[in-house]
Amino acid sequence: MANVSPDRSDISTHPDVSEMRARYDAVLGGRDVALVDGPVFLLGLYCAVSPWVLHYTTSQPDLMTHNLIMGIAIGLLALGFTAAPARMYGLSWAMCALGVWMIIAPWVVGNSPDAGVVVNNIIIGALAVILGMMCAFTAARSAPRA
Repeated sequence: MANVSPDRSDISTHPDVSEMRARYDAVLGGRDVALVDGPVFLLGLYCAVSPWVLHYTTSQPDLMTHNLIMGIAIGLLALGFTAAPARMYGLSWAMCALGVWMIIAPWVVGNSPDAGVVVNNIIIGALAVILGMMCAFTAARSAPRA
């Protein structure tokens, strides 16, 4: 039997191919770093609860409040990255700044912090910087060129 139907596996000749590509790019635009949203949210959650996990709520009350507020801020950034990625990934550098601040905060906010508190904040800050840089570089790479 002869094959009389045209080849349907190649859509390059379809009259709406450019519109379909534009729609596909718009749907996927800004979602290259979707895998980073979850770890950023978990980092913010851990940052918020870390004073109670490491039991320094009574010895460092100022740092306890600080880590709670910073954890909420990091978690809100993660939710923003998920909800409105095209608009929020510009704030990836702000997350890097939050990470740097978390690294130096035990000495600025705290009162003679012990080694566990310092190491905890350094790890949280370093992870925030790394995840923020991953978001920023991926967003910069996937940004449309003018």
